[in-house]
Amino acid sequence: MNDRIFVDTNILVYAHDLSAGERHDRASAIIISLWEAETGVISTQVLQEFYVTITRKIKNPLKPSEAREIIRNYLAWPFQINDPETTILASEIEEQNRLSFWDALIVAAALRLQAKKIITEDLNHGQFIERILIENPFL
Repeated sequence: MNDRIFVDTNILVYAHDLSAGERHDRASAIIISLWEAETGVISTQVLQEFYVTITRKIKNPLKPSEAREIIRNYLAWPFQINDPETTILASEIEEQNRLSFWDALIVAAALRLQAKKIITEDLNHGQFIERILIENPFL
């Protein structure tokens, strides 16, 4: 499927953090659009980071049970389990593109899910990594 869009953790957090203001509004609209189009994809890394951030690091943290319910909903999306092969691929992407390992793991998961785009604040907007477009929706 060539219209898959990989959602990075920060977008998912903003979509569920009511105190994030305009970022919440924008991220929420993106997530709704991805649900409707059935084009959103994620990884276990994103779900893990989402849980920690949404229950501990935002202004008004969610209860763990609320966060778990949100994660259960996202299990309807195609997701990449970061297995040993994904880890090796990420290490190659890290080396070739001079990324942090954790960013390379996001790219590796998106690549394995055949995503055409990664939406994130953490990489360079407009850049292509492994033929995947990086888009910062807040610019």
